[in-house]
Amino acid sequence: MTRIHAERALVEGRELADVVIEVTDGRITAITPGGSAENADLRLGTVLAGSGNAHSHAFHRALRGRTHDQGGDFWRWREQMYAVADRLTPDSYERLAEAVFAEMLVTGWTTVAEFHYIHHRPDGTPYEDPNAFGTALTRAANAVGIRLTLLDTLYLSSAAGKPLLPEQSRFGDGTAEAWLERWQRLHQTHAVGAAIHSIRAVSPDDIALVAERVPAEVPLHVHVSEQPAENEQSLAAYGRTPVQVLADAGALSPRTWLIHATHLTDADIALIADGGAGVVMCPTTEADLGDGIGPARELADAEVRIALGSDQNAVIDPWLEVRGLEAGERLRSRQRGRFSPADLESARTSSGYAASGLPGGLRIGACADLVELDPGSVRTAGAALDQLALAATASDVRRVVVGGRVVAEDGRLADGRDPAAMFTQALKELG
Repeated sequence: MTRIHAERALVEGRELADVVIEVTDGRITAITPGGSAENADLRLGTVLAGSGNAHSHAFHRALRGRTHDQGGDFWRWREQMYAVADRLTPDSYERLAEAVFAEMLVTGWTTVAEFHYIHHRPDGTPYEDPNAFGTALTRAANAVGIRLTLLDTLYLSSAAGKPLLPEQSRFGDGTAEAWLERWQRLHQTHAVGAAIHSIRAVSPDDIALVAERVPAEVPLHVHVSEQPAENEQSLAAYGRTPVQVLADAGALSPRTWLIHATHLTDADIALIADGGAGVVMCPTTEADLGDGIGPARELADAEVRIALGSDQNAVIDPWLEVRGLEAGERLRSRQRGRFSPADLESARTSSGYAASGLPGGLRIGACADLVELDPGSVRTAGAALDQLALAATASDVRRVVVGGRVVAEDGRLADGRDPAAMFTQALKELG
């Protein structure tokens, strides 16, 4: 058993002082306020629960600061993304992901749901180990100490009824059955979830097969309605919106998480709520790509869980995702306080963890993942503890704890490695 003493901590929305947190096997087993620190305790100052990153494409980080010079939209950006994907090998991706996961960790993301769809060689033929990329990503996460749920992704078509484009060849397994066979092998040895790339990439029949064959306890993620063109294509092909396609295929349930959900109808929101599915919003990415602002308040009013993700990793900072969720709502409504601080904390912590199939938040039974923030920086001085996430940035993260163990401190990993240097070296190797 490990003991942690926090001078103050935000525990399920309440500010408590001199909090003793007991940890066994990486989980919180007791939380006691008003306790005294012991010599062997890990002593922290101002503590919040760790942040759950519910959606990431680690290799997109290679595009940061390189796609802004000629305008365009999501579809133009996608061409540049494919060019990066084409250059990756399992070895180079492992080092790139290690740097990206390190950056996540030092900013306060303590778990990540990695939406992983690069599986094979550029021509689509499998490696000797068909899960070479997935294994590389797992090694990368273990090497830095972040929790990883690997969302191995089914990707079969470029659009409804159309084959993969040449630049998408390495994403596909040919059939849903072949993907399920490879997924089962991965599931035996890895902390793995499942993902359907999108309605563009998987037919309704194959969606139904995945919903039936992937075990009910496994998280299932899918990109939904990120772009109006996606809705238009779905209506033309199937006479239904993407959400309606998922509902009819039996793929909307409490284990389902819909990524982006930016362009929804009222009927879509009702279907999501009725199915018990959650939504992952990625405010910095949706802004960067010009996707639009999703109906977060309407989803929350329908009692849909909302989580947050870094997606393309043009920004890696959970505190900016929190503010982006609220800021988007303020821009849409011209009103402040669309989400309470407690709502935003749930999106950052417990909902983000739930999307990875894990218990999160600062509560008994949750993963013992914590973030210590500087409450007296130029950004945070004077902020109330329950509103600290609306003032802080990644620069205010002092120490990061995963499973009761310090894994990062003052912008570096616990072993002293600098994520910036790691990324610079990985980018050189990528070319």
